[in-house]
Amino acid sequence: MVTAPKPASWTHSEEYVAEDAILANARARAEEVGVVPLGPGAGAALRFLASVLDARAVVEIGTGTGVSGLWMLRGMRPDGVLTSVDTEAEHQRLAKETFAEAGIPSQRARLIPGAALEVLPRLTDGHYDLVFADGDKQEYPEYLSEALRLLRPGGVVAFDNALWHDRVADPAQRDPDTIAIRELGRIVAEDDTLVPVLLPVGDGLLLAKKTWVPEA
Repeated sequence: MVTAPKPASWTHSEEYVAEDAILANARARAEEVGVVPLGPGAGAALRFLASVLDARAVVEIGTGTGVSGLWMLRGMRPDGVLTSVDTEAEHQRLAKETFAEAGIPSQRARLIPGAALEVLPRLTDGHYDLVFADGDKQEYPEYLSEALRLLRPGGVVAFDNALWHDRVADPAQRDPDTIAIRELGRIVAEDDTLVPVLLPVGDGLLLAKKTWVPEA
């Protein structure tokens, strides 16, 4: 019988990879401007994923104050570049402070202000190793379509808040955000070109690998 982890075990898992003072400062900036960054467990998972992929090029939807971006930059190749999109220029200014405090060279973080669905179509097809989405939840299915175009074969798309405060698993919850995230999960699970996994870290991290398609 599979048993759910007890709260103490969940907390231990979330805190297993400790955050440093730079990430703590980024979280403090986030709280000041009303941004909710991903949890440390999800951050550690993203860093691990960027490292496993030997990621050279990553797209992030939702810069925030740089918490998730810094986790990924620390897992990427030393010459890897993060392209991060956010509608709030002030948040991106704070993210730049986070990256500078961490000693990340400015050329490794390309921050683009604007709406994701307006910016993403301008990015290069098949160029990216990892796409991470933590933006407008109702746009998640559309982010998936863009991500699959942007990813190279073998690349991975990741979505934060895939459990959405325990609402996704409750069929009685029918608000627009929950419906969109639930629909995203269905699309990913039913797509034979993807290898999916839903990790119960933070508020849920949905990952899907874009499989290699054999040449005809």
